[in-house]
Amino acid sequence: MKPVTLTTDRLLLRPFEPSDVPAVHTACQDPAIPRWTAVPTPYGLDDAERFVGTAVPEGWRNDTAYTFAVATRDGGTLVGSMGLVRLDRLRTVERQAELGYWTAKEHRGRGYTAEAAGAVVRWAFRELGVERMEWLAEAGNEGSWAVARKVGFRREGTLRAKLVHGGIRRDLWIGSLLPSDLPREPAPAGCATAPAQDPTPYLPHPR
Repeated sequence: MKPVTLTTDRLLLRPFEPSDVPAVHTACQDPAIPRWTAVPTPYGLDDAERFVGTAVPEGWRNDTAYTFAVATRDGGTLVGSMGLVRLDRLRTVERQAELGYWTAKEHRGRGYTAEAAGAVVRWAFRELGVERMEWLAEAGNEGSWAVARKVGFRREGTLRAKLVHGGIRRDLWIGSLLPSDLPREPAPAGCATAPAQDPTPYLPHPR
């Protein structure tokens, strides 16, 4: 699929560009990101270059992951990454995809991630024909769940020892979002800034 660009009141969700490499590298130095996501640790500049220059465009080209750079419309500052993964299930009777994201530490607590997530899931339901959106995060990732809950996800339970992270089996929380869970219209401008619980970042992060 050819990459697309989405907009919200405050954000531009666009393809990653080579100029994003330094910001991605800097963001992933935050210990919370490798703790809760699948990014390599330590995270080097070459990892950022592979993510921006190889993993993201290949995901779009091969229809395996649609990953957006989340940037502010006012100034173009990179806020984080938002994407749809496990798209192989989209082409089956399951009609499913999974939402993943991480947010740079200095941009958490402003509602940016929920605002971006709302735009991506609406696009996925409307344009891609997704019928069920899943969210998964390691058990204990309260920040990620706060964002998912605000978007409308309903938690369905815990998958015991589902994830292997750092050589250790860990439990996963799972939630789902259906088109009928969304309001007819997006929330009014400004509502996305309410909670101060923007995420501890969330898996996965394509490599």
